[in-house]
Amino acid sequence: MEEKEEFLSHLFSPQDLMQLEAHGMDYDLALERIQMIIDGTPYPEIIASASLERGVIHVNREDYSIYMDLWNDYLHSSESNVCKMVPASGAATRMFKDLYNFLDAPYDEPQTEQEKMFFDHIDEFAFFELLNESCLRNEWKPIQRLISTKDYKTVVKNLLTEKGINYGNMPKGLLLFHHGLRSPRTAVEEHMVEAVSYAKPSSGKVKLHFTVSEKFRGAFENLIKKKKEEYEDYYCMRFDISMSVQKSSTDTIALTPEGEIFRLPSGEILFRPGGHGALIENLNELDADIIFIKNIDNVVPAEHLCDTIIYKQLLAGILIAVRKKVFRYVNLLKAKKASSSDMQEMIKFLHNNFCVDLPETDLDSDDALAESLLRKLDRPIRVCGMVRNEGAPGGGPFIVREPDGSSSLQILESSQINKKDSEQMAFFENGQFFNPVDLVCSKLKPEGGYYRLSRFVNPSTAFVSEKTYNGKSLLGLELPGLWNGAMHYWLTLFVEVPLSTFAPVKTVLDLLAPQHK
Repeated sequence: MEEKEEFLSHLFSPQDLMQLEAHGMDYDLALERIQMIIDGTPYPEIIASASLERGVIHVNREDYSIYMDLWNDYLHSSESNVCKMVPASGAATRMFKDLYNFLDAPYDEPQTEQEKMFFDHIDEFAFFELLNESCLRNEWKPIQRLISTKDYKTVVKNLLTEKGINYGNMPKGLLLFHHGLRSPRTAVEEHMVEAVSYAKPSSGKVKLHFTVSEKFRGAFENLIKKKKEEYEDYYCMRFDISMSVQKSSTDTIALTPEGEIFRLPSGEILFRPGGHGALIENLNELDADIIFIKNIDNVVPAEHLCDTIIYKQLLAGILIAVRKKVFRYVNLLKAKKASSSDMQEMIKFLHNNFCVDLPETDLDSDDALAESLLRKLDRPIRVCGMVRNEGAPGGGPFIVREPDGSSSLQILESSQINKKDSEQMAFFENGQFFNPVDLVCSKLKPEGGYYRLSRFVNPSTAFVSEKTYNGKSLLGLELPGLWNGAMHYWLTLFVEVPLSTFAPVKTVLDLLAPQHK
């Protein structure tokens, strides 16, 4: 142990310490993260996959109106303070992976199914006219002429590179996704339209927050400035749209495979973004009581929004109902007025809604039980929509064992599963549900004010990833994901929602699916 501490203490030169300070990174935190890369992080212990039998709530249709009315009553009350948050910094590069492969291929005509499908349906994409203009400007030929002369790769270059419309290097939010009723719409515009349908309070002012990369912040601002008034006039409302970038202080340090700090050719430390989990700080700074969170690429045209609107209101209404009970329980416990029967009711409430079972040691006395119940209940709350698992890669809902012996509901990614443990892998592979990143959150404390969200992050859920930088291997640290470890200690509720509410655009061909037309 002493040898390790001595090794860590000699990792940084005086110049490194100055660089850390300039980057806003705490020295002790930097050491802690390096040690996590060296030691690795523990796997969570899965008790069961969350299912309709336990862990995922199925809402009967006859109860829909109850929760939707609760939401609309709150939304139009004087106390409502609602925002929709959209992580939108991700680049679209992976959307076009197949087309990049085509550019590098030894053949000039489409060969794979994906390549053929792209060119067979190229005029159906919302960005077709923009791409056609680029081809006319750069090649003096329209797309169809280039295709007829088998100049396919020139079309792709005009799509992906700076020579053309540069879609391969832009964030997904700025790409034209859908045709729209009057003109093509970007993903950002579709999120604006969607928010109006379920997050417009009686004041008529809809709050949105986009997290963007610093490089493209100006482009996002220009797009919103250009389109904001058009949608405000059309929907008879007003937008309050804000943006933030991931803080540099949440970046992480990488190591070489030999365990040394990974450095740039100049000798300076290479700082890497800590992943979307770092956005917990951006979420913490939002002035909003209730926040919807949804990924930038999971959006459909207005004509297909019906199910999304219904289930967004449903999730929000469930949050209002659950929060009302949580606040009552916390106030009773803090005032030391909770009777034995009250606490038994709280135990059942935690078990039935959040799959939280208290450790046996906390049941020894009323005082110990009251303290334990307060620790579990006095937390921010999130209600997460879950869709049926149809084999898509990604995270899912699970019941896990906590170090104190209690249990909780968690969203886990495949990287968090111990693949050497057949029982744990079976839970992951046989899960009934998939996480579509469809959250409604409450940061409000029972007594007023907001929780400090960093208190509810589980740092041990970070994981080490093998990456490269300019062809050189490195070991990086991915911080706890925003809806994974960054919300580990939130009160979590899972609710079944239909697959029709989940329409992510992972590849450009996804834009040809019926729900995107």
